[in-house]
Amino acid sequence: MPFEFKFPDVGEGIHEGELIKWLVKEGDKIKIDQTIAEIETDKAVVEIPSPKAGVVLKLNWKPGDTIEVGENLLVLGEEGEKLSEVQIEKQEMKSLEKIQEKLENPQVVLKPTILATPATKNLAKQLEINLLNVKGTGYNGRITNQDVKDYANRSSIVSKQKETEKTTLPRLAFEKYGEILKIPLKGMRKTISENMIKSKFTATHVTHIDEVDITDLVRVREKEKKLAENYGIHLTFLPFIIKAVLAGLKEHPYLNSSLDDENQEIIIKKYYNIGVAVQTSDGLMVPVVKRVDDKSIMELAKEIQDLAEKSKARRIDMEDLKGGTFTITNYGSVGGIFGTPIINYPEVAILGIGKIQEKPVIKNKKIVVRKILPLSLSFDHRVVDGAEVAEFVNSIIRRLEDPDTLLMYVD
Repeated sequence: MPFEFKFPDVGEGIHEGELIKWLVKEGDKIKIDQTIAEIETDKAVVEIPSPKAGVVLKLNWKPGDTIEVGENLLVLGEEGEKLSEVQIEKQEMKSLEKIQEKLENPQVVLKPTILATPATKNLAKQLEINLLNVKGTGYNGRITNQDVKDYANRSSIVSKQKETEKTTLPRLAFEKYGEILKIPLKGMRKTISENMIKSKFTATHVTHIDEVDITDLVRVREKEKKLAENYGIHLTFLPFIIKAVLAGLKEHPYLNSSLDDENQEIIIKKYYNIGVAVQTSDGLMVPVVKRVDDKSIMELAKEIQDLAEKSKARRIDMEDLKGGTFTITNYGSVGGIFGTPIINYPEVAILGIGKIQEKPVIKNKKIVVRKILPLSLSFDHRVVDGAEVAEFVNSIIRRLEDPDTLLMYVD
């Protein structure tokens, strides 16, 4: 008997995915756990294994289609089994359902058809949203719960903008002036957009900036870099910065917390998982280095390197993108100096690392050239005050300027 394999829940909060490519074709005989497809969710590209062995009778989607969790991916059967009877039976059932719908409500054909489940319609009713205004992104244009939520969020933002604007700006006809290219906002880029909006409209962003003299750290890193290369590790400044941040977080625990708005509680985390922003061809990803207080400089360097490679290849495990308590973003690697990074909500703070520069400074009453690293720390002012943030950044500076104390730091 044919087996319909439904798109499984591949991670917390995942409702749908876009089919990138099939790794099997109709008629193929496949084994249990064999990878059958690559599907891009809003976080990563996931390889989908087959739950059982059999022959592929039908592939229900084509690359580029968006598939909701629970919808049929493909049909498996025994060798020599045909699907035609199953297809005919399903088509007849669909036709009967349409006929029954017309008999029960003759006017139905005169009304706009809304493709949405009862749960989605109920959600729209609760949010007071007319589903006729919502564009569906599900199968055959079906409206999903996420479509309703997205529409509600956009409507809320537009309403706030209209409250402060006297006039509404007209829609710009960009194509009037020349050739344009329209790229759908979907997948990871869409998720990044939604997360940025949520963070910006929820956390009260303030940015504290400072500079740190890392001349001595540069010397230490150059020395240890050669040792790291023997083990295939590219040693950057990031592991040292993580160690300095770790010490600061232990001294200032509110920087390692989250604000639970619903219960009005500040949740201080007594574990330290540092997110590291990685630029990929599809946008920014933030893999998380877990339990950094249990790892050495070299172990951190190796894990950061592995996570970055997996992120860029979109082969990272979903669990590696969760559980962060604090984030570091290194825009200095592409030339930036200071910035105003957006908090990786629901965290409380994010540290931006700028480009290292040689600058003249006064040291022992003499002007000398030193290696200076710019720091920009954005924080949620609802949870942390500026004075504590300044002390936190000073704690980081002290350890980076004296790498011996950094390497010898023990909790």
